[in-house]
This record gives sequence, structure tokens and C-alpha cells, in this order.
Amino acid sequence: MFSSTECVRFPPTRARRTPSAAPPPRRSAGCCAYDGIPSSRTDIRRSAVISSRAVGEGRAVARTAGRALDLLMFLVERGQNGLTARELAHLLGAPRTSVADLLKVLENKGFVAPTAEGHGWRLDFRVAQLGNAYLHEFSVREVGRAAMRELSRRTGLTTQMAVLDHSDIVYIERQDASRRLSEPHVITDIGSRLPAYCTSLGKAMLAFVPDDEIDRLYGAGQLVPRTKNTITTVARLKSELAAIRRRGYAVDFEETTEGVVCIGSPILGADGRAEAAISVAGLRAGLASTAIETLGRTVARTASQVSSARGGARAVPKLPRTHARPPSRAVGRRRRIRGAA
Repeated sequence: MFSSTECVRFPPTRARRTPSAAPPPRRSAGCCAYDGIPSSRTDIRRSAVISSRAVGEGRAVARTAGRALDLLMFLVERGQNGLTARELAHLLGAPRTSVADLLKVLENKGFVAPTAEGHGWRLDFRVAQLGNAYLHEFSVREVGRAAMRELSRRTGLTTQMAVLDHSDIVYIERQDASRRLSEPHVITDIGSRLPAYCTSLGKAMLAFVPDDEIDRLYGAGQLVPRTKNTITTVARLKSELAAIRRRGYAVDFEETTEGVVCIGSPILGADGRAEAAISVAGLRAGLASTAIETLGRTVARTASQVSSARGGARAVPKLPRTHARPPSRAVGRRRRIRGAA
């Protein structure tokens, strides 16, 4: 028996470690906590540097974007006379080297271009496209739709509207004349594209593009022919564009699609540049050669009405009123022919 002052001591028991139990975390040298928790002397400082750098880069991007927009607005206010890089640097309060780099980027993207004298900078076609993108949906198509419907009714031909996208045209509206389904006629798909140089719509708009832009669009190379009547040289294209400016309308005489003739005229903005164009399209067999001039004047007058409704300019001085007779309706085996331009 044990006395009251005695006790029994047992050897200490050790906790068994299960094979799946992970070892306890160890502190890393120089850290204030276990691995995975930032150290106040290293990781926290590094995170702060990275975060500060990201914020700085974001602010730099925003500052550059702001300068680019300010630069474009200064050129808008100056108009076609343009501004030199030195003047832009002064207006922006930025180094000339930074402004020169910014101008180079904007030039490559098509937003600015050198002036004709080569001493300054002016706005380029991409800026017009931005403005057109805003105006077209709410103005050109809405105003032009009623005029195109009336034009189709008067001429008995398909009418269409297109915009210029670099060296192509994109169809944005079409009005078909009332006719029997058995009668052959020309159709176009909204959203489809065609080369501008061989379409009446495209040539009507290109006629009001500066020559230096024509050179940038087509260079000195050959233009790909679509038919035997397609213009294939830039020199001949420029000559044709000059004639279009004089008479106010363009003619596609089977240049895009054999058997199809189109007559187009531009819708000009207040700055004198083409925002869009409208045209009529018919089968060559149903159009007398004497009717083309009459149709051209009718189309040009309709385009001028749309331009005036939007505060734009006329393609040519006011034309005398003529009465276009609907062309004779050709009889053919094909009911629908694609390729109106």
C-alpha cells in the first residue's frame, strides 16, 4: 500500500503522428510570420512597389489618351490649315519628342496626316469615320430613306446607300422599286462590301477625297479588274474622279458586274467631304444611253436634298429640274441579279 505522501509516476506519453498529418509550418529566416504571410521588411515593401508601379502605368496611359484627344480637338478647331508639331506641343504643354511620337501613332492609325505643304498636321479619314458612325444611324439613313423611296418610285430602279470604309464601300440601306416578282431586277445585301474604285457609289465619294489620300489608298499599283470595263490605273481613276466632281454624279458602266449599270452621287457634309452616297441600279438592257445623263441629274438632285437636310453642301451647283422617265423594263431569264454598285 502507498502512503498518503507517495504518488505513482508514469512515463510521459507521446502523441502519435498520423501518416497523413502535415508537419507544422516553420518560420523563414528574416520573416515575421510563417511562410505565405508577407514579411514587413520584404514582401510588403515589394507588394507596395508593384502596386505603385501599376497605378503609375495606368495614369500614364490615361494621360497619353487625354493628350491624344486634346490634340485631335486642337486640329478640329484649326481646320484644314493644320498645326505644326511645335504648335501642338505648346498647346498641350508637352515635350516636342512626346508629341512627335504621339503624332506618329495617330498617323499610322489614320487619325492625322501631314498637310499638303508638309509643314503641319491635319485630321485624316478615321476621324471622319468616327463622326459618320455617330451621324449615320440617326441622320443619314433616316433622312435618306424617304428620299431613296421616292427616287425608286420615280425611276423604277433599285436605290442603295453606302459609306466609304478605307478603300471599300459598305452598303447600309436599300430601297426596291415596286415591281412584279417576275421582272428582273438588281439586288444588294445590306452590310456587303465592294471595292470603291469600280462602283458608282465609291467613285462618287472618292471624288471628294484629297489626292494625297487617294495615293495612300491605292499607291502606284494596278487596280484589280472585275470586268473588262473596270478602271485599272490610279491615273485614270483620278481623271474619272475629276469628271465626277464637275458633273456631280458617277457612273458604273458594267465596271463591277457585267450587265449592270449604276449611277451614284455623294451626300456631302458641311466640310465638303462625302459622308455617304446614294445610287440607282438597273440592267444594261433596260437603260438607254440617253437616259443615263437624266438619271444622273435626278440622283444628284436627290443626294443634294439629303445633304441640305443635314446642313451639308451640294456636290455641284443647283441643277435644272428634269423629269426622269422610268427606263424600259428588260425581259430576261434571271429574276434577280446581284452586284449593284
